[in-house]
Amino acid sequence: MSIAQIKERNILTLDDYRREFEQSSNRSVSMPIAGTIIWAVVAVLSTQLNEGTAVYILLFATGAIFPTALMIAKIRNENLVSPSNPLAKLMGLCILMVNLLWVVHIPLLLNAPEFVPLSLGVGLGLHWVVYSWIVNHPVGLIHAILRSVLIVAAWYLFPNDGILAISCAIIFAYLISIYQMLTRELKPA
Repeated sequence: MSIAQIKERNILTLDDYRREFEQSSNRSVSMPIAGTIIWAVVAVLSTQLNEGTAVYILLFATGAIFPTALMIAKIRNENLVSPSNPLAKLMGLCILMVNLLWVVHIPLLLNAPEFVPLSLGVGLGLHWVVYSWIVNHPVGLIHAILRSVLIVAAWYLFPNDGILAISCAIIFAYLISIYQMLTRELKPA
């Protein structure tokens, strides 16, 4: 029975929704590709600007990840948002959840700007845990844990170049995840 036939009968299982998510999202790599691009721009700019300016660049640049991902998704024929699949809706809610952390990032910017790269780096990667559950693969867990550990290590090991070091840690985690996402075996439709 095809997914379209199952949908007509309204008897989709979790596995059916997962397969549909995988088919419509075309491996979901537009977000990590966009994140890699944006964090690379931040890394380069952090070497050219003073720390205070670089933190503001970081704040604004990370806000460009989702619009950049939408452009990449269009090129890749990747459906980032699907109103018909509850798992895609869940992913959208996770993006909202991550963005609610701006109520932490902004006070940090105003009172302790040296913590902003740490809070943004970890906070913007939390949705990977749910992504891992949606696709039933450890790629998201690996990303979220590796990213968090590397960010904290970079923050402590390179206190004078925190934005650059954290950006590099995040880019590294993204590259591993993109490779895993592109090479993992998908369940047949």
